Amino acid sequence: MEYKLKIEQTDFSVEVIDQHDRQLNLRLGDGVYEVEYEVVADHWIHMAVNVSGRTGLVNAWVMDGSEGKIIVINGRTYTVQDLDQLTRRVPKGRGANLPDQITPPMPAVVVAVPVAEGERVKKGQAVMVVSAMKMETTLCAPFDGVVAKINATVNDKVAPGQILVEITKDTDLTEDPAGGTNS
Repeated sequence: MEYKLKIEQTDFSVEVIDQHDRQLNLRLGDGVYEVEYEVVADHWIHMAVNVSGRTGLVNAWVMDGSEGKIIVINGRTYTVQDLDQLTRRVPKGRGANLPDQITPPMPAVVVAVPVAEGERVKKGQAVMVVSAMKMETTLCAPFDGVVAKINATVNDKVAPGQILVEITKDTDLTEDPAGGTNS
């Protein structure tokens, strides 16, 4: 089976040549990769990848993101999109693909919480900073709103899927013609 993927800004064709219990062979360009894998936990896959007789061990954290799958390998984050799915997506602006939860991309430790409950935040504003494998990641508000609840504090160990900050979305505020806001 062949997949057309976009990883960051580059398009790839990946062919699954053979697949059986926790093993698969992939063709990517001119290379063939023999992969043995085990799902260790939700979002965590451990792999032994053999290329030309050399085997490397890889831990990957995989989760859904607003633009596709987010994959973290050796501290580096990749956005992977299925090009066939991109053509079927809801157009931007309708909001169907925007994330609505703030969760770490991999097991991490909270190093900063720059907001407080009740604070108004703007889309893209930092709401939590986590550290994993000596790399800090800033988690941002996915939309304008008010911080309803903070579920982790500095030095807490957190995991993918764990909701760290809950934000109530600003949908009830509208502009009035005089330039103010109405509720």
